[in-house]
This record gives sequence, structure tokens and C-alpha cells, in this order.
Amino acid sequence: MSDSGEGKIGFWEVTAIGVGGMVGGGIFAVLGLSVKLANGGAPVAFLIAGLVALVTSYSYARLSVALPSQGGTVAFLDRAFGSGLLTGAANILLWVSYMVMLSLYAYAFGSYGASFFPSGSQALWKHVLITVSVVGITGLNLLNAKLIGEAEDWIVLLKLLILGLFIGFGLWGVDQARLAPSAWSSPFHLVAGGMIIFVAYEGFELIANTAQDVRDAPRTLPRAFYASVGFVILLYVLVAVVTVGSLPVGKILDAKDYALAEAARPSLGQTGFLLITIAAMLSTASAINATVYGAARLSYVIAKDGELPANLEKKAWGRPVEGLLITSGVTLLVANLTDISSMSVMGSTGFLLIFAAVNGANVRLAGDTGSSRALSLLGVGLCVGALGALVWQTATSSPQKLWFLAAMIGGSFLIELCFRVLTGRTDLFVRHGTRNHPDI
Repeated sequence: MSDSGEGKIGFWEVTAIGVGGMVGGGIFAVLGLSVKLANGGAPVAFLIAGLVALVTSYSYARLSVALPSQGGTVAFLDRAFGSGLLTGAANILLWVSYMVMLSLYAYAFGSYGASFFPSGSQALWKHVLITVSVVGITGLNLLNAKLIGEAEDWIVLLKLLILGLFIGFGLWGVDQARLAPSAWSSPFHLVAGGMIIFVAYEGFELIANTAQDVRDAPRTLPRAFYASVGFVILLYVLVAVVTVGSLPVGKILDAKDYALAEAARPSLGQTGFLLITIAAMLSTASAINATVYGAARLSYVIAKDGELPANLEKKAWGRPVEGLLITSGVTLLVANLTDISSMSVMGSTGFLLIFAAVNGANVRLAGDTGSSRALSLLGVGLCVGALGALVWQTATSSPQKLWFLAAMIGGSFLIELCFRVLTGRTDLFVRHGTRNHPDI
């Protein structure tokens, strides 16, 4: 592809993709969870999680410049480790993790929407809205995938403006005593609180999928990765400061499924509550739209690599329909049958494992990418350490949730192993070489 720059996207457009991917709905969904674990230290928890994302963005930036591909994460893992069993299972885990993210977004959409109804019927309406959001947006993707996509830039701008308004007015009324170190949880719970909401930073990796279309990629991509993650860290920390500084912890926990809207009441009254609720519903709806089709495309790419059944390569109306329907079906089950804490634990675990693998890929390919092995090794260590804190916290507070993690990780390996055995594949561990990912 010519690098003349004609028809390509620049720094601001690429940065907007990263910011839009991260501020897609996660902050609206998981803020209450962070406060539950970190108490007044919730801003510190968001900072800790953000630093893990920032270090990992270094590996993504270097790999994206050296190996531009629409396959993104899948292409990096295949190139570094070959497309054997472990890589295939990791790619399926990535697909499953996106399904969990979709479930989280749908749950948040339902929770914020249900806040408009009487308290006695909110539980019912939450599930109705969860189902409507997933089924409706899946239908739009089957009929006209661009309908919401064309409004995506405006939705991103609107939610950033509303969050800016929330921060600007809210900072004036912050009670600093609620943010003092004496109000924080223990250091371990601060880390665990950051890791359970790590899913809020998922999305910056989408920049890698644009690498072939970026103008002056060696300069633009790293700047866009670091700028988007840095901006979102600042945004999340300020949102957490206003939330914790505006409401007692008990009140935040009472409204944990729509904590951000409740936190807008002290400074902006009922108008603020409505603004944040509308922003949350728009944001999560656009995130569902982007992620449901993106996850279906991911299944298409993995199938093209021979790591999922060939049926998932088939398209109808120009779309990978089978992958889309599987993605939406699993999302409906997870969103309606589990709670937000379980979804956050599963999503954070999945992405911490994938990001550890991407950091490891950059260690292995450091000669090709011109990278610092030490910095990427630090990324591996941070992801693994963060995952350890998350698993330990889950084991001590809600050990039953470990079954969700075992099912998610074990299921990914089992699906890949069964597929390879049934298709007579002998490359169970490593098959070196890469494929060029199709233009999808």
C-alpha cells in the first residue's frame, strides 16, 4: 500500500478511535465496583489500572508499526508464537472476552435505562432493556451496520462533553476528607479495585487495526496510543475524584449499577442525573454496536487462520453472520444470567491475559520491532501481577466466581483442542509462519 498519505487518517482521528474504544461504556458500568473495593482510593485504583494499560500500549505501538495488519492482536500473536494450540486458544479467549465486554455494556444500558422506572419494577425492566439492546443492535448490524456507526463520532463527542460538564461542576463540591488516604482501602484492595475495573481501559488496542490506513505510521501510531491512554487515565481519575468526593461510599454502593448518574445529583441535580443517564445509554449502545460487529469480524479472522470452523468465514450481506449471531447469543446469556461483578472479573482476566501475551510477543519480536525488551517484560510482569491480585481477591471474597474464570479460560482451550482434533490438525503446539489477514 502506498504511503503517500492520500486517503489515510492522521493523529487526531487515530487518537479518537482509541479514546472512543475505551470510553465506550466501561466507566459507566464499573465505577461502583471500584468504589466497593477501594473506597476513597477509587481514583488511585483507576490510576493503577491505567498505568498497566499505558505500559502495554508501548508493545502495541511497536508491533503496529512493524507489523501493520487489520488482524491486530490476532496477527501479533500468530507472528510471534506461530498458530499452534496456545495461540489459537488465546485468540478464542480474545473473542470470548469481547463477548463479556458486550455483556457488560448491555448490562449497563439496562441498569441506567431501568433507573427511569419505579424501583419495584427496575429489575424486570433491566433485563428487558438488556435483551432489547442486544437483539435490536444485532438486527441493525444485519440490515444496516452503518446506521449507528455514522453517528459514532458525535456520540463520542457528546459523552466527552457531558463527562467534562460532570467534572467541571463536580470538582467545586468535592469533600476532600472522603478522598484522604485514611478513607482508602488497603494497598492490596487498591490494586484489586483497579484490576477488577481494568475492562474500562479495554479499547486502546483497536488502534492497531487501523495501522495500514495511518498517515506517517511510525510517528503517528505511538503518539496516538500514548495520548489516548494518557487522556483516558486523566478522565477516569477525575471522574472517580468527583464521584467519591460528592457522595458517601454507602450511597455510591446503593446505586452501584448507575453510580455515575447518582454522583451528578449533588452538583447538577436531577438534570445532571438525566444527562449522565442519557450519555450512558447512548455510549453503551454505540459500544455494543461497535463491539458486536468487531467481535464477529474477529471470529472471521480467526477462522481464516484455521483456528475456528470454516463456517465462520462465510459472509451474507457482506457480514460474517454466523459469528455475529453466536456473539450476540452468548452475550444475551451472560448479560442476563450473571452480575456485573462476575462480568468485570471475567473481562478483566481475559484482557490481562491477552495483554500479557502481546507484551510477550513484543519481547520475542523485539529485534523486528526495534523495541526495549525490558519495557515489554515490565508489561508482562505488570499484567501477570495484576491478574494475580485480581484472582486472589476473587478467591478470598467470592470464590464461586473462579468457576467463571475456569470456564472461560478452559473453554477457550477446549474449543481449540477439539477443533484441531476433529479436523486432523497435527500442529497442536506451534506452526511457524503467518498469514496475511484479509481485508474485511
